[in-house]
Amino acid sequence: MKLNNKYYLMRHGQAILNVKGICSSWPEKFKNPLTKLGREMVKASVEKFKASGKSVDMIINSPLLRCRQTAAIAGKILGDKSRIDKRLREIGFGKFNGKDLHLMWKSFKYEKERINKGADGGETYVQILDRMTAVVEDLEKKYDGKNIMLISHEGTLFLLQGKLMGLSIEETIAYFPLEKRIHKAEIREIK
Repeated sequence: MKLNNKYYLMRHGQAILNVKGICSSWPEKFKNPLTKLGREMVKASVEKFKASGKSVDMIINSPLLRCRQTAAIAGKILGDKSRIDKRLREIGFGKFNGKDLHLMWKSFKYEKERINKGADGGETYVQILDRMTAVVEDLEKKYDGKNIMLISHEGTLFLLQGKLMGLSIEETIAYFPLEKRIHKAEIREIK
């Protein structure tokens, strides 16, 4: 996909779910704010981004609390009020929403199964990538030459990053093993 805008993909900072190892998607089953460390991580990451001379014209974020809080911190530092796009929300975990993350992963033999299989009522990687790609396609139609920060979640962002790099979902999974996926409060530039 050829891009007319520059995108900065940012993952939310550490939240309660990350500490407890719980799936938390839409609808949110429990209050899941950033932790103190998570807020500090976001602040440090965005300040480093700004100190490098980078800026954004707009911030668009997932509606989940941890992303709204991340966007509020980023917006304060970067001087932009964020906008919510529900398509940037976390992976739909189906019956595992609000439950132990390891139980969800145990429902698959291999990650490649997730391409066309959701986690018992949840989204497939194809469905996730379709909605994430639609966000970028809409922005590409509306804007040209803008610096846009998208604040979302690890799974959604790694799939989108692979797509923007021209990779298939299979290639994205191979290229981004868990340790190479976007970390909490990390900002990645896509040109």
